[in-house]
Amino acid sequence: MTLRAARYIGDQRIEVGNVEASPPAAGEVTIRVAYNGICGTDLHIVQGHMDTRVALPAVIGHEMSGIISAIGPEVESLTPGQPVTVMPLRWCGECASCRAGHQHICQHLDFVGIDSPGALQEQWTVPASLVVPLPEGVSLEHAALVEPLAVAVHDVRRSRLAAGETVVVIGGGPIGQLIAIVARAAGAEVILAEPDADRRAFAEQRAIVVDPIEGDLAAVVEEHTGGAGADVVFEVAGTRGTALDATRHARTRGRVVFVAIHPEPVPVDLHRIFWRELEVLGARVYEREDFERAIELLASGVVPADALITRVVALDDTSEAFDALLAASAMKILVDVQGVRA
Repeated sequence: MTLRAARYIGDQRIEVGNVEASPPAAGEVTIRVAYNGICGTDLHIVQGHMDTRVALPAVIGHEMSGIISAIGPEVESLTPGQPVTVMPLRWCGECASCRAGHQHICQHLDFVGIDSPGALQEQWTVPASLVVPLPEGVSLEHAALVEPLAVAVHDVRRSRLAAGETVVVIGGGPIGQLIAIVARAAGAEVILAEPDADRRAFAEQRAIVVDPIEGDLAAVVEEHTGGAGADVVFEVAGTRGTALDATRHARTRGRVVFVAIHPEPVPVDLHRIFWRELEVLGARVYEREDFERAIELLASGVVPADALITRVVALDDTSEAFDALLAASAMKILVDVQGVRA
């Protein structure tokens, strides 16, 4: 039996074709994928930044929602027809990170959708342990945002953000916007720097927005903190300049969280880190509690899901969706995996 899937085939190309179906084995479930969001990591893959990691041709995708269509033997807590999403991390359970309780950053981590086949296919078979049930009231379209929202929840939790603190978010793409939403929900004042006017407009209801090209971010931060600097700075833009600039905006003993993926090493102002006794934190992926909190935030209506989703496209239009995101002309595009081009 074959099914349709979108695959990265190298040379910055995505093609839609047929792949072999994989029935669920013991401890596995098969999900009829409804929606799959395209994220920054997917863009890195298609740009060739991860060609040494992915096995071509690669079915990618990990921001998803769907309905369980079949269960394998030894699966007891899940049932066909159940709406779900997937936390796409498989860890070894034996390495030093796993033994220390940090399974999400396992030294041998299988990030499903990168290191193994992902969700841009009509039916996706995964271990039952990765499946996260969805509550009533969360639509499948909105549920495709759970994974990126969990990233933001983890980033904010990693920063130890407290109510009343001031946050600077550098970069107003989807993850930057979600960090701003989660930080605001935690009681923080948020300053968001983003050169794109549409993305600044999206953030205006929950953040003080700054155009870092035409405006002076440092002056805005000083004005709103009495010259002290921000308690937490999130670097989400992923450029050499923003990485270097991130420490500039943090207060004495502030926290700087690097969220963006930098494919190559970039300079960081170590003197500023020394001078202000800054903490520099990495934040990678998420844990189960972050997924659960993300679902709570979606269900509560805190996240403006409809506004975040620029458009929904059919599986046949996946390549064009990647082109639009690479051109920064959209916020979040979902692929309707079961849909066909009109």
